[in-house]
Amino acid sequence: MSEPEYFQGRTRSSEIRNWILSEMLRGAGKSALVLVVIGFAIYAIYLVSFLLPEESKQAPDPMNVELEQPLIRLT
Repeated sequence: MSEPEYFQGRTRSSEIRNWILSEMLRGAGKSALVLVVIGFAIYAIYLVSFLLPEESKQAPDPMNVELEQPLIRLT
């Protein structure tokens, strides 16, 4: 049984295929790195919240205004 052609050596199409795969993997790695950095930033904000005094967490809402929807009359 003979080996398939893609095991024989490097051809132009296999070079292009490998380059495309490496570019896709590089992009996936960069996006994964961005997600990890965003996750660390959110976690750092969460950790800083523990340094705040307890009174700041129990303070009333600064936006203590109720929004009212205008009455629409259908005539």
